[in-house]
Amino acid sequence: MNLTISGHHLEVSPALRAYVISKLERVLRHFDQVIHVKVLLSKHNESQKERRQRAECSIHVKGNALHAGTAHFDLYAAIDALTDKLDRQVVSHKTKVKGWRCLPVKREIATLATM
Repeated sequence: MNLTISGHHLEVSPALRAYVISKLERVLRHFDQVIHVKVLLSKHNESQKERRQRAECSIHVKGNALHAGTAHFDLYAAIDALTDKLDRQVVSHKTKVKGWRCLPVKREIATLATM
């Protein structure tokens, strides 16, 4: 797995890099077939203070690419919201890939319960 963390209009400190890696571990534990992860942290001079810090991430997995982005006043809060979004997307993608065919049939479960 390749991991790229870059900053736009800000310097990515080692503490910030470690925080992003620790949060991404939560997302990546759901899916083993991750090819590349690209994280972009940026700071914008906007009039809305609550949307100045942005965090964006692209995860390339086998057969698909997942993208998410958030904006917040605090960069750490933006990273937290980003990992929540990515976690939901990865779980959804995993259930789609796994498919409905892997689930047990309800009739079989009902017949086993009556035995």
